Amino acid sequence: MTARVILQVFDQYQKARVSFVQTVADLASRPQNVDCLENAGVLDLLRPLLSDVVPSIQQTAAIALGRLANHDDRVAQAVIRRDIMPQLLRNIDKQNKFFKKAALFVLRAVAKHSPEMASVIVHGGGLEAMVICLEDFDLGVKEAAAWALGYVARHNKSLAQAAIDTGAVPLLVLCLQEPELCLKQISASALCDISKHSEDLAQIVVDAGAVPFLAKAISNPDPKLKINIYYLLQRQVLSALSSIAKHSVELAEIIVEAEVFPDVLVHMAHPDDNVDRAAANLTRDVCKHTLELAQLIVNTGGIGALVELVGTSKSDSRLPAIMALGYIAGHSDQLAIAVIGSKGVVQLAIVLQEETEDHILSITVWALGQIGKHTPEHAKALAVADVFRKLLEILPNDARARRMFVTTGGLKKVQEIQAEPGSMLLEFITIINCCFPEEIVRYYSPGYPDTLLEAVEQYQPKCPSVFTMDQKMSDEFSNSSMSLLHYNEERG
Repeated sequence: MTARVILQVFDQYQKARVSFVQTVADLASRPQNVDCLENAGVLDLLRPLLSDVVPSIQQTAAIALGRLANHDDRVAQAVIRRDIMPQLLRNIDKQNKFFKKAALFVLRAVAKHSPEMASVIVHGGGLEAMVICLEDFDLGVKEAAAWALGYVARHNKSLAQAAIDTGAVPLLVLCLQEPELCLKQISASALCDISKHSEDLAQIVVDAGAVPFLAKAISNPDPKLKINIYYLLQRQVLSALSSIAKHSVELAEIIVEAEVFPDVLVHMAHPDDNVDRAAANLTRDVCKHTLELAQLIVNTGGIGALVELVGTSKSDSRLPAIMALGYIAGHSDQLAIAVIGSKGVVQLAIVLQEETEDHILSITVWALGQIGKHTPEHAKALAVADVFRKLLEILPNDARARRMFVTTGGLKKVQEIQAEPGSMLLEFITIINCCFPEEIVRYYSPGYPDTLLEAVEQYQPKCPSVFTMDQKMSDEFSNSSMSLLHYNEERG
Protein backbone atom coordinates (compact mmCIF):
# COMPACT_ATOMS: atom_id res chain seq x y z
CA MET A 1 0.00 0.00 0.00
CA THR A 2 2.79 2.43 0.90
CA ALA A 3 4.74 1.68 -2.30
CA ARG A 4 1.62 2.27 -4.35
CA VAL A 5 1.09 5.69 -2.73
CA ILE A 6 4.69 6.66 -3.30
CA LEU A 7 4.56 5.64 -6.97
CA GLN A 8 1.30 7.54 -7.34
CA VAL A 9 2.99 10.71 -6.08
CA PHE A 10 5.75 10.36 -8.65
CA ASP A 11 3.22 9.58 -11.34
CA GLN A 12 1.23 12.70 -10.50
CA TYR A 13 4.42 14.78 -10.56
CA GLN A 14 5.30 13.51 -14.00
CA LYS A 15 1.79 14.08 -15.31
CA ALA A 16 1.87 17.62 -13.91
CA ARG A 17 5.17 18.35 -15.68
CA VAL A 18 3.83 16.94 -18.93
CA SER A 19 0.62 18.93 -18.61
CA PHE A 20 2.50 22.13 -17.77
CA VAL A 21 5.02 21.94 -20.60
CA GLN A 22 2.41 20.98 -23.21
CA THR A 23 0.11 23.80 -22.13
CA VAL A 24 2.96 26.32 -22.25
CA ALA A 25 3.96 25.09 -25.71
CA ASP A 26 0.38 25.56 -26.91
CA LEU A 27 0.12 29.03 -25.37
CA ALA A 28 3.49 30.02 -26.85
CA SER A 29 2.20 29.33 -30.36
CA ARG A 30 0.09 32.52 -30.13
CA PRO A 31 2.07 35.80 -30.19
CA GLN A 32 -0.40 37.63 -27.94
CA ASN A 33 0.49 35.30 -25.06
CA VAL A 34 4.25 35.81 -25.15
CA ASP A 35 4.50 38.88 -22.89
CA CYS A 36 2.26 37.35 -20.25
CA LEU A 37 4.23 34.10 -20.26
CA GLU A 38 7.53 35.94 -19.97
CA ASN A 39 6.27 38.06 -17.08
CA ALA A 40 5.16 34.89 -15.31
CA GLY A 41 8.77 33.61 -15.39
CA VAL A 42 8.20 30.87 -17.94
CA LEU A 43 11.85 30.77 -19.08
CA ASP A 44 13.11 29.94 -15.60
CA LEU A 45 10.53 27.18 -15.33
CA LEU A 46 11.28 25.69 -18.75
CA ARG A 47 15.06 25.70 -18.38
CA PRO A 48 15.33 22.80 -15.88
CA LEU A 49 12.82 20.79 -17.92
CA LEU A 50 15.40 20.61 -20.73
CA SER A 51 17.25 18.13 -18.48
CA ASP A 52 14.18 16.21 -17.40
CA VAL A 53 14.43 12.45 -17.12
CA VAL A 54 11.47 12.07 -19.45
CA PRO A 55 12.52 12.65 -23.09
CA SER A 56 9.10 13.89 -24.20
CA ILE A 57 9.20 16.63 -21.56
CA GLN A 58 12.66 17.72 -22.75
CA GLN A 59 11.46 17.93 -26.34
CA THR A 60 8.26 19.82 -25.54
CA ALA A 61 10.15 22.28 -23.34
CA ALA A 62 12.53 22.99 -26.24
CA ILE A 63 9.60 23.49 -28.60
CA ALA A 64 8.02 25.95 -26.17
CA LEU A 65 11.29 27.89 -25.90
CA GLY A 66 11.61 27.97 -29.68
CA ARG A 67 8.12 29.34 -30.12
CA LEU A 68 8.68 32.02 -27.50
CA ALA A 69 12.01 33.10 -29.02
CA ASN A 70 10.60 33.00 -32.52
CA HIS A 71 7.90 35.57 -31.76
CA ASP A 72 9.92 38.15 -29.85
CA ASP A 73 13.56 39.24 -29.99
CA ARG A 74 13.45 40.27 -26.31
CA VAL A 75 12.62 36.71 -25.36
CA ALA A 76 15.36 35.45 -27.67
CA GLN A 77 17.85 37.68 -25.86
CA ALA A 78 16.57 36.38 -22.53
CA VAL A 79 17.11 32.81 -23.73
CA ILE A 80 20.74 33.73 -24.43
CA ARG A 81 21.22 35.49 -21.10
CA ARG A 82 19.94 32.48 -19.14
CA ASP A 83 22.57 30.18 -20.72
CA ILE A 84 19.95 27.92 -22.20
CA MET A 85 21.98 27.30 -25.36
CA PRO A 86 24.74 25.21 -23.74
CA GLN A 87 22.08 23.04 -22.16
CA LEU A 88 20.41 22.49 -25.53
CA LEU A 89 23.63 21.66 -27.33
CA ARG A 90 25.16 19.37 -24.71
CA ASN A 91 25.63 15.89 -26.19
CA ILE A 92 23.24 16.72 -29.04
CA ASP A 93 24.76 13.98 -31.17
CA LYS A 94 23.50 11.42 -28.62
CA GLN A 95 19.97 12.79 -28.40
CA ASN A 96 16.99 11.30 -30.23
CA LYS A 97 15.70 12.84 -33.44
CA PHE A 98 12.80 14.62 -31.76
CA PHE A 99 15.03 16.52 -29.35
CA LYS A 100 17.49 17.37 -32.13
CA LYS A 101 14.72 18.93 -34.22
CA ALA A 102 13.39 20.88 -31.24
CA ALA A 103 16.87 22.15 -30.29
CA LEU A 104 17.58 23.22 -33.88
CA PHE A 105 14.26 25.05 -33.89
CA VAL A 106 15.43 27.08 -30.87
CA LEU A 107 18.73 27.90 -32.59
CA ARG A 108 16.89 29.07 -35.70
CA ALA A 109 14.39 31.11 -33.68
CA VAL A 110 17.18 32.96 -31.86
CA ALA A 111 19.50 33.41 -34.85
CA LYS A 112 16.89 34.93 -37.12
CA HIS A 113 16.50 38.18 -35.20
CA SER A 114 19.89 39.84 -35.75
CA PRO A 115 23.53 39.24 -36.73
CA GLU A 116 24.50 39.73 -33.09
CA MET A 117 22.26 36.92 -31.89
CA ALA A 118 23.40 34.70 -34.74
CA SER A 119 27.01 35.40 -33.70
CA VAL A 120 26.21 34.24 -30.17
CA ILE A 121 24.91 30.99 -31.65
CA VAL A 122 28.10 30.60 -33.68
CA HIS A 123 30.44 31.29 -30.75
CA GLY A 124 28.45 28.93 -28.57
CA GLY A 125 29.05 25.99 -30.89
CA GLY A 126 25.73 26.17 -32.69
CA LEU A 127 27.17 25.76 -36.18
CA GLU A 128 29.06 22.63 -35.18
CA ALA A 129 25.83 21.18 -33.81
CA MET A 130 24.04 22.01 -37.07
CA VAL A 131 26.74 20.28 -39.10
CA ILE A 132 26.50 17.21 -36.86
CA CYS A 133 22.76 17.14 -37.49
CA LEU A 134 23.26 17.57 -41.25
CA GLU A 135 25.00 14.19 -41.15
CA ASP A 136 22.10 12.55 -39.32
CA PHE A 137 20.24 9.66 -40.93
CA ASP A 138 16.84 11.21 -40.27
CA LEU A 139 15.71 13.53 -43.07
CA GLY A 140 13.69 15.68 -40.68
CA VAL A 141 16.79 16.39 -38.58
CA LYS A 142 18.75 17.30 -41.71
CA GLU A 143 15.96 19.62 -42.77
CA ALA A 144 15.92 21.38 -39.37
CA ALA A 145 19.72 21.73 -39.45
CA ALA A 146 19.76 23.21 -42.97
CA TRP A 147 17.01 25.63 -42.00
CA ALA A 148 18.88 26.83 -38.91
CA LEU A 149 22.14 27.12 -40.84
CA GLY A 150 20.51 29.31 -43.47
CA TYR A 151 19.11 31.63 -40.80
CA VAL A 152 22.64 32.16 -39.48
CA ALA A 153 24.33 32.60 -42.86
CA ARG A 154 21.82 35.05 -44.32
CA HIS A 155 22.83 37.97 -42.11
CA ASN A 156 26.29 38.87 -43.44
CA LYS A 157 29.42 37.60 -45.12
CA SER A 158 31.34 36.75 -41.95
CA LEU A 159 28.56 34.52 -40.64
CA ALA A 160 28.24 32.84 -44.04
CA GLN A 161 32.00 32.29 -44.01
CA ALA A 162 31.71 30.72 -40.56
CA ALA A 163 29.15 28.28 -41.95
CA ILE A 164 31.55 27.41 -44.76
CA ASP A 165 34.44 26.94 -42.34
CA THR A 166 32.50 24.30 -40.43
CA GLY A 167 32.13 22.24 -43.60
CA ALA A 168 28.44 22.87 -44.16
CA VAL A 169 28.45 23.44 -47.94
CA PRO A 170 29.34 19.89 -49.10
CA LEU A 171 26.72 18.50 -46.74
CA LEU A 172 24.09 20.89 -48.11
CA VAL A 173 24.96 19.76 -51.63
CA LEU A 174 24.43 16.15 -50.51
CA CYS A 175 21.03 17.18 -49.13
CA LEU A 176 20.13 18.46 -52.62
CA GLN A 177 20.48 14.89 -53.83
CA GLU A 178 17.99 13.47 -51.32
CA PRO A 179 14.55 12.52 -52.64
CA GLU A 180 12.66 14.56 -50.00
CA LEU A 181 11.42 17.80 -51.63
CA CYS A 182 11.29 19.82 -48.40
CA LEU A 183 14.92 18.96 -47.69
CA LYS A 184 15.92 19.95 -51.24
CA GLN A 185 14.05 23.23 -50.90
CA ILE A 186 15.55 24.23 -47.55
CA SER A 187 19.06 23.17 -48.62
CA ALA A 188 18.76 25.31 -51.76
CA SER A 189 17.62 28.20 -49.57
CA ALA A 190 20.64 27.79 -47.28
CA LEU A 191 23.02 27.71 -50.25
CA CYS A 192 21.35 30.89 -51.52
CA ASP A 193 21.87 32.54 -48.12
CA ILE A 194 25.58 31.65 -48.24
CA SER A 195 26.36 32.55 -51.84
CA LYS A 196 24.48 35.85 -52.01
CA HIS A 197 27.06 37.83 -50.05
CA SER A 198 30.11 37.83 -52.31
CA GLU A 199 31.74 36.31 -55.36
CA ASP A 200 34.23 34.23 -53.38
CA LEU A 201 31.50 32.63 -51.26
CA ALA A 202 29.45 31.91 -54.38
CA GLN A 203 32.54 30.33 -55.96
CA ILE A 204 32.88 27.98 -52.98
CA VAL A 205 29.28 26.85 -53.50
CA VAL A 206 30.00 26.30 -57.19
CA ASP A 207 33.21 24.39 -56.47
CA ALA A 208 31.27 22.10 -54.13
CA GLY A 209 29.23 20.96 -57.15
CA ALA A 210 25.93 22.60 -56.27
CA VAL A 211 25.01 24.02 -59.70
CA PRO A 212 24.23 20.75 -61.56
CA PHE A 213 21.89 19.60 -58.80
CA LEU A 214 20.21 23.01 -58.57
CA ALA A 215 19.76 23.04 -62.34
CA LYS A 216 18.31 19.53 -62.29
CA ALA A 217 15.63 20.66 -59.85
CA ILE A 218 14.21 23.04 -62.46
CA SER A 219 12.00 20.53 -64.20
CA ASN A 220 8.39 19.54 -64.61
CA PRO A 221 6.84 18.25 -61.36
CA ASP A 222 5.66 14.73 -60.80
CA PRO A 223 1.81 14.80 -60.78
CA LYS A 224 1.86 12.83 -57.52
CA LEU A 225 3.79 15.56 -55.69
CA LYS A 226 2.16 18.24 -53.58
CA ILE A 227 2.19 21.24 -55.88
CA ASN A 228 2.76 23.89 -53.19
CA ILE A 229 5.91 22.12 -51.97
CA TYR A 230 7.19 21.91 -55.52
CA TYR A 231 6.53 25.63 -56.02
CA LEU A 232 8.65 26.37 -52.96
CA LEU A 233 11.44 24.19 -54.32
CA GLN A 234 11.39 25.92 -57.69
CA ARG A 235 11.49 29.36 -56.09
CA GLN A 236 14.43 28.50 -53.82
CA VAL A 237 16.39 26.82 -56.61
CA LEU A 238 15.95 29.81 -58.92
CA SER A 239 16.92 32.17 -56.11
CA ALA A 240 20.05 30.13 -55.36
CA LEU A 241 21.13 30.20 -59.00
CA SER A 242 20.46 33.93 -59.11
CA SER A 243 22.55 34.57 -56.00
CA ILE A 244 25.47 32.85 -57.74
CA ALA A 245 25.05 34.40 -61.19
CA LYS A 246 24.81 38.00 -60.03
CA HIS A 247 28.42 38.31 -58.88
CA SER A 248 30.49 37.97 -62.05
CA VAL A 249 30.57 37.05 -65.71
CA GLU A 250 32.35 33.79 -64.96
CA LEU A 251 29.75 32.63 -62.46
CA ALA A 252 26.91 33.66 -64.76
CA GLU A 253 28.50 31.62 -67.55
CA ILE A 254 28.63 28.58 -65.26
CA ILE A 255 24.90 28.90 -64.67
CA VAL A 256 24.25 29.21 -68.40
CA GLU A 257 26.45 26.20 -69.14
CA ALA A 258 24.25 24.16 -66.81
CA GLU A 259 21.56 24.57 -69.51
CA VAL A 260 18.97 26.20 -67.27
CA PHE A 261 17.71 28.25 -70.20
CA PRO A 262 15.11 28.20 -71.70
CA ASP A 263 13.54 26.35 -68.73
CA VAL A 264 13.96 29.51 -66.65
CA LEU A 265 12.01 31.49 -69.22
CA VAL A 266 9.17 28.97 -69.06
CA HIS A 267 8.89 29.65 -65.33
CA MET A 268 8.15 33.31 -66.03
CA ALA A 269 4.66 32.13 -66.94
CA HIS A 270 4.38 30.22 -63.67
CA PRO A 271 1.05 30.47 -61.80
CA ASP A 272 2.91 31.30 -58.57
CA ASP A 273 4.05 34.93 -58.33
CA ASN A 274 7.09 34.03 -56.23
CA VAL A 275 8.34 31.57 -58.84
CA ASP A 276 7.97 33.89 -61.83
CA ARG A 277 9.70 36.67 -59.89
CA ALA A 278 12.60 34.36 -59.04
CA ALA A 279 12.87 33.38 -62.72
CA ALA A 280 12.93 37.04 -63.75
CA ASN A 281 15.62 37.75 -61.13
CA LEU A 282 17.83 34.99 -62.50
CA THR A 283 17.34 36.22 -66.08
CA ARG A 284 18.25 39.75 -65.02
CA ASP A 285 21.34 38.62 -63.10
CA VAL A 286 22.63 36.71 -66.13
CA CYS A 287 21.92 39.20 -68.91
CA LYS A 288 23.29 42.23 -67.08
CA HIS A 289 26.92 41.16 -67.43
CA THR A 290 27.80 41.05 -71.13
CA LEU A 291 26.40 41.40 -74.61
CA GLU A 292 27.05 37.71 -75.25
CA LEU A 293 25.03 36.55 -72.26
CA ALA A 294 22.22 38.94 -73.13
CA GLN A 295 22.27 37.67 -76.72
CA LEU A 296 21.99 34.09 -75.51
CA ILE A 297 18.87 34.93 -73.53
CA VAL A 298 17.42 36.77 -76.50
CA ASN A 299 18.11 33.79 -78.77
CA THR A 300 16.14 31.50 -76.43
CA GLY A 301 13.09 33.77 -76.50
CA GLY A 302 13.93 35.85 -73.46
CA ILE A 303 12.54 39.18 -74.67
CA GLY A 304 9.10 37.75 -75.40
CA ALA A 305 8.94 36.05 -72.01
CA LEU A 306 10.02 39.22 -70.20
CA VAL A 307 7.55 41.41 -72.09
CA GLU A 308 4.78 38.93 -71.38
CA LEU A 309 5.62 38.95 -67.66
CA VAL A 310 5.63 42.74 -67.56
CA GLY A 311 2.23 42.76 -69.24
CA THR A 312 0.52 40.08 -67.17
CA SER A 313 1.99 40.57 -63.71
CA LYS A 314 0.61 43.11 -61.30
CA SER A 315 3.08 42.26 -58.55
CA ASP A 316 6.73 42.96 -57.84
CA SER A 317 7.60 40.40 -60.53
CA ARG A 318 7.43 43.32 -62.93
CA LEU A 319 10.49 44.97 -61.44
CA PRO A 320 13.21 42.39 -62.30
CA ALA A 321 11.59 41.81 -65.71
CA ILE A 322 11.74 45.54 -66.51
CA MET A 323 15.34 45.70 -65.33
CA ALA A 324 16.23 42.71 -67.51
CA LEU A 325 14.74 44.43 -70.57
CA GLY A 326 16.77 47.53 -69.75
CA TYR A 327 20.00 45.56 -69.43
CA ILE A 328 19.38 43.72 -72.69
CA ALA A 329 18.57 46.91 -74.60
CA GLY A 330 21.52 48.75 -73.11
CA HIS A 331 24.11 46.32 -74.50
CA SER A 332 23.63 47.19 -78.18
CA ASP A 333 21.41 49.03 -80.62
CA GLN A 334 20.43 45.72 -82.28
CA LEU A 335 19.16 44.26 -79.02
CA ALA A 336 17.31 47.49 -78.32
CA ILE A 337 15.65 47.16 -81.73
CA ALA A 338 14.69 43.59 -80.77
CA VAL A 339 13.05 44.89 -77.60
CA ILE A 340 11.18 47.50 -79.62
CA GLY A 341 10.11 44.90 -82.17
CA SER A 342 8.73 42.68 -79.39
CA LYS A 343 6.44 45.50 -78.23
CA GLY A 344 8.68 46.12 -75.24
CA VAL A 345 8.37 49.90 -75.46
CA VAL A 346 4.60 49.66 -75.80
CA GLN A 347 4.39 47.48 -72.70
CA LEU A 348 6.68 49.74 -70.70
CA ALA A 349 4.55 52.71 -71.73
CA ILE A 350 1.52 50.90 -70.31
CA VAL A 351 3.43 50.37 -67.06
CA LEU A 352 4.04 54.13 -66.90
CA GLN A 353 0.32 54.70 -67.26
CA GLU A 354 -0.83 52.05 -64.77
CA GLU A 355 1.85 51.83 -62.11
CA THR A 356 1.68 53.84 -58.89
CA GLU A 357 4.81 52.59 -57.11
CA ASP A 358 7.64 55.14 -57.41
CA HIS A 359 10.45 52.57 -57.50
CA ILE A 360 8.85 50.69 -60.39
CA LEU A 361 8.22 53.94 -62.28
CA SER A 362 11.85 54.98 -61.82
CA ILE A 363 13.18 51.65 -63.11
CA THR A 364 10.77 51.84 -66.05
CA VAL A 365 12.10 55.28 -66.96
CA TRP A 366 15.64 53.89 -66.72
CA ALA A 367 14.77 50.94 -68.98
CA LEU A 368 13.21 53.25 -71.56
CA GLY A 369 16.36 55.35 -71.44
CA GLN A 370 18.43 52.23 -72.15
CA ILE A 371 16.26 51.54 -75.19
CA GLY A 372 16.25 55.07 -76.52
CA LYS A 373 19.88 55.99 -75.92
CA HIS A 374 21.37 54.46 -79.05
CA THR A 375 20.10 56.49 -82.02
CA PRO A 376 17.39 59.06 -82.88
CA GLU A 377 15.41 56.18 -84.39
CA HIS A 378 15.40 54.38 -81.05
CA ALA A 379 14.29 57.56 -79.32
CA LYS A 380 11.57 58.03 -81.90
CA ALA A 381 10.13 54.63 -80.93
CA LEU A 382 9.62 56.06 -77.46
CA ALA A 383 7.84 59.08 -78.91
CA VAL A 384 5.58 56.91 -81.06
CA ALA A 385 4.58 54.93 -77.95
CA ASP A 386 3.59 58.24 -76.30
CA VAL A 387 6.15 57.72 -73.55
CA PHE A 388 7.03 61.40 -73.34
CA ARG A 389 3.54 62.39 -72.26
CA LYS A 390 3.86 60.27 -69.12
CA LEU A 391 7.42 61.44 -68.54
CA LEU A 392 6.04 64.94 -68.33
CA GLU A 393 4.14 63.83 -65.18
CA ILE A 394 7.12 62.13 -63.64
CA LEU A 395 10.12 64.33 -64.46
CA PRO A 396 8.99 67.66 -62.92
CA ASN A 397 8.21 65.97 -59.59
CA ASP A 398 10.84 63.24 -59.24
CA ALA A 399 14.50 64.24 -58.90
CA ARG A 400 15.62 60.61 -59.10
CA ALA A 401 13.77 60.10 -62.37
CA ARG A 402 15.37 63.25 -63.81
CA ARG A 403 18.83 62.05 -62.80
CA MET A 404 18.27 58.60 -64.31
CA PHE A 405 16.87 60.14 -67.49
CA VAL A 406 20.11 62.10 -67.91
CA THR A 407 22.61 59.42 -66.85
CA THR A 408 21.09 56.72 -69.06
CA GLY A 409 21.31 58.93 -72.16
CA GLY A 410 17.59 59.62 -72.48
CA LEU A 411 17.93 63.41 -72.46
CA LYS A 412 20.71 63.28 -75.05
CA LYS A 413 18.58 61.22 -77.41
CA VAL A 414 15.62 63.53 -76.97
CA GLN A 415 17.79 66.38 -78.26
CA GLU A 416 18.69 64.32 -81.34
CA ILE A 417 15.07 63.77 -82.40
CA GLN A 418 14.25 65.75 -85.54
CA ALA A 419 10.75 67.02 -84.81
CA GLU A 420 8.78 69.05 -87.32
CA PRO A 421 8.03 72.66 -86.34
CA GLY A 422 4.63 73.04 -84.74
CA SER A 423 4.23 69.29 -84.11
CA MET A 424 3.09 67.77 -80.83
CA LEU A 425 6.38 65.89 -80.67
CA LEU A 426 8.30 69.15 -80.66
CA GLU A 427 6.00 70.44 -77.94
CA PHE A 428 6.77 67.37 -75.80
CA ILE A 429 10.50 67.82 -76.36
CA THR A 430 10.27 71.45 -75.30
CA ILE A 431 8.35 70.57 -72.14
CA ILE A 432 10.85 67.82 -71.24
CA ASN A 433 13.72 70.26 -71.72
CA CYS A 434 12.04 72.64 -69.30
CA CYS A 435 12.49 70.02 -66.57
CA PHE A 436 16.28 70.44 -66.71
CA PRO A 437 18.72 73.35 -66.30
CA GLU A 438 19.43 75.17 -69.54
CA GLU A 439 23.15 74.39 -69.45
CA ILE A 440 22.40 70.64 -69.13
CA VAL A 441 20.07 70.72 -72.14
CA ARG A 442 22.67 72.68 -74.12
CA TYR A 443 25.41 70.24 -73.09
CA TYR A 444 23.47 67.26 -74.50
CA SER A 445 22.36 69.03 -77.67
CA PRO A 446 23.82 67.83 -81.01
CA GLY A 447 26.92 69.74 -82.06
CA TYR A 448 27.68 71.09 -78.61
CA PRO A 449 31.27 69.70 -78.52
CA ASP A 450 31.94 71.36 -81.89
CA THR A 451 30.57 74.62 -80.53
CA LEU A 452 32.90 74.37 -77.57
CA LEU A 453 35.90 73.73 -79.81
CA GLU A 454 34.96 76.65 -82.03
CA ALA A 455 34.73 78.87 -78.96
CA VAL A 456 38.19 77.72 -77.93
CA GLU A 457 39.58 78.58 -81.35
CA GLN A 458 37.99 82.03 -81.42
CA TYR A 459 38.89 82.93 -77.88
CA GLN A 460 41.39 85.76 -77.48
CA PRO A 461 43.47 85.28 -74.35
CA LYS A 462 43.44 88.35 -72.09
CA CYS A 463 46.34 87.39 -69.83
CA PRO A 464 49.79 89.02 -70.38
CA SER A 465 52.16 87.23 -72.71
CA VAL A 466 54.49 84.81 -71.05
CA PHE A 467 57.38 86.52 -72.83
CA THR A 468 56.29 89.90 -71.53
CA MET A 469 56.16 88.41 -68.06
CA ASP A 470 59.64 86.95 -68.48
CA GLN A 471 61.05 90.31 -69.62
CA LYS A 472 59.34 92.14 -66.79
CA MET A 473 60.74 89.72 -64.22
CA SER A 474 64.22 90.03 -65.78
CA ASP A 475 64.12 93.83 -65.61
CA GLU A 476 62.97 93.76 -62.01
CA PHE A 477 65.78 91.34 -61.13
CA SER A 478 68.37 93.60 -62.84
CA ASN A 479 67.10 96.69 -61.05
CA SER A 480 67.23 94.88 -57.73
CA SER A 481 70.80 93.74 -58.39
CA MET A 482 71.96 97.25 -59.26
CA SER A 483 70.37 98.70 -56.15
CA LEU A 484 72.11 96.11 -54.00
CA LEU A 485 75.46 96.88 -55.69
CA HIS A 486 75.15 100.64 -55.03
CA TYR A 487 74.20 99.99 -51.45
CA ASN A 488 77.27 97.81 -50.88
CA GLU A 489 79.55 100.43 -52.48
CA GLU A 490 78.22 103.13 -50.20
CA ARG A 491 78.71 100.89 -47.17
CA GLY A 492 82.20 100.00 -48.30
